[in-house]
Amino acid sequence: MSYRIYLVEDDENLNLVLTSYLKKEGWNVVSFLNGLDAERSILTPPDLWILDIMLPDIDGYQLIKEIKSATPNIPVIFISARDADIDRVVGLELGSDDYLPKPFLPRELVIRARNLLDRFSASASTISNLHPYTINDNSRVVKLGEKIIDLTSKEYDLLIYFAKNPSIALSREQILDHVWGNDYFGSDRVVDDLVRRLRKKMPDLDVETVYGYGYRVNKS
Repeated sequence: MSYRIYLVEDDENLNLVLTSYLKKEGWNVVSFLNGLDAERSILTPPDLWILDIMLPDIDGYQLIKEIKSATPNIPVIFISARDADIDRVVGLELGSDDYLPKPFLPRELVIRARNLLDRFSASASTISNLHPYTINDNSRVVKLGEKIIDLTSKEYDLLIYFAKNPSIALSREQILDHVWGNDYFGSDRVVDDLVRRLRKKMPDLDVETVYGYGYRVNKS
């Protein structure tokens, strides 16, 4: 499964190394070099946050409070070069799901990330809030009653993105980054075509056009 990872690490060299290792797993990685940029993406959540505690602006403690307040079910791995015992305890109190003290091997981070993703994916395998459609994210099967809706990979990725962000206006740029990856170069009109195809296959899905911006799926 192509998971989406947000990596927040202000050391540019380490950020590049970790991003490379995570992408080798086939994951879509968005990296941030400071907390403020990451903060702006909290309401378009990933499948996993990897969060450094020491950042040049807001620290990781403040950021995880905001992440867990807005998206309590999204897992977070804390990484830190400070006092390991204190950071581990405080991180757990604030809701982190794992902790990795620096220095560490990038491969260990990948293993911990995969374990968390597998665990959270298994516990939230079925999304049923896009009535009348049922989505099983383990099997990537979408149903209307007993009828299976045949979706392409990108149509499914867009549907899951909508399902994880109900009633939130998503810009074309955000959808491009999530479905095609942040290294995509091309017109954002491919988003309009993808939404059109999804509407045709799932006419009971309440997809609202936010003119001049993007799209929003409304809860029933």
